[in-house]
Amino acid sequence: MNDLAGHKLSAEEQAFIDAEDFDQFLNRIIHDWLKTVTFLVITLVPLFFILDYFIVPKSLLPRVGIYRLTATLIVIVQYLIIRLTQPSKFSYIHGYVVSVVVGGVIVLMTRHLGGFYSSYYAGLNLVIIGVNLLLPWKALHSALNSMIIILMYITINFIGLDDFRPNDLINNLFFLCATGIIAVSINHVKHTLIRKEFYLMGELKSARDAIWSEMELAKRIQTALLPDKQKVQGYEVAAAMKPAREVGGDYYDIIETPQGDKWVTIGDVSGHGVDSGLIMMMAQTSILSKVSNNGNCTPSEMLNAINGIIRENISRLGSDHYMTMMALRLNASHFTVAGKHQDLVIYRSALNRIETFKIPGTWMGISDDIQGSLVDVEIQINTGDIVLLFTDGITEATNPQGEMFGQTRLEQALNAYADLPVGKLRDRIIGDVTAFQEEQMDDMTLVVIKK
Repeated sequence: MNDLAGHKLSAEEQAFIDAEDFDQFLNRIIHDWLKTVTFLVITLVPLFFILDYFIVPKSLLPRVGIYRLTATLIVIVQYLIIRLTQPSKFSYIHGYVVSVVVGGVIVLMTRHLGGFYSSYYAGLNLVIIGVNLLLPWKALHSALNSMIIILMYITINFIGLDDFRPNDLINNLFFLCATGIIAVSINHVKHTLIRKEFYLMGELKSARDAIWSEMELAKRIQTALLPDKQKVQGYEVAAAMKPAREVGGDYYDIIETPQGDKWVTIGDVSGHGVDSGLIMMMAQTSILSKVSNNGNCTPSEMLNAINGIIRENISRLGSDHYMTMMALRLNASHFTVAGKHQDLVIYRSALNRIETFKIPGTWMGISDDIQGSLVDVEIQINTGDIVLLFTDGITEATNPQGEMFGQTRLEQALNAYADLPVGKLRDRIIGDVTAFQEEQMDDMTLVVIKK
């Protein structure tokens, strides 16, 4: 692809351009700015008749008025054509048409008002500046456009000219040529900047696509690590996680070890995004290793050990994240739970009522040793009872009025859908929260455990 000023594109520059080349990009900009140029002409050309009224002899006012009216009508038609057509490689021609029409009218007026002696030639400077600086076309077009206007000025004013002072012509040409040179120089710089912007957009698109691919890969990895268990011995389990971004910081796991131990864990890393997702995956891997290799550990012992790992990894990352986590070890008639997280909500089937439990504890990743802050709580569970675990993305989902979904609505939803299979119960609650909120601002995780 050819570029301006004889610059040959490098292989790297060519590689950045896929959807369209630079010329197509430039044609679109020129086409858009032509609307502005023609609109200005439609506005200013008639407006300058006010100046004519005070300067032009009364006998010439009708003729000058006709010149301005004709130019305005032509450009109105041109404006409509530009509005109704698509950008093309010929769009720049409209720039020449505007210059010839408006410049021609000004030249005709100078011929009737004294030729090279008329100060009306100054209007040509406005045409050169207005068209060449507003249109981001190549410097070559700027130069040709300026030359056409200057040649029209010389040619038309020489027709029927009996006598003139060379000094006047030289003076006027000096200013016209200087205006043209300045316009060409500025246009060249502007065009170069536009070209660089185009290639920078290509680089940005390439970088964005690469990052997006990596984020999609991270999302797939994170999704693949989530458990697909629907049952552990004696319990039915249904869970879902909806990250606010491509990679989430919420965590849950459903583990049944070779020794027969049954664990359900849920957690939430502060913030969301790549850092949070990475810490979440570190925690998940560490917990799986811990409970698989230490069959007799209690939830508080497991969480204390995982805290040390998370604390060290967060320090290595140089971040200030922390994590809330709750771990349940399931048994035939009860479960043991530890860890500071959201309230633990249980639907008692025999009593048709909701119970909530606040489990004491502390955040993970803040202190080196949290064993003293953790307490193992044993809770009885009967057939038909449902345990609900969730992250704050559920209860803090906000509607357009700024009202949060809240734990009360969550408990009401659990009570209303308790007779449904656990998978449908999960889907109904997630659906209620999604319908309630205006926009998902945080990761949402819900785990349903039915005895």
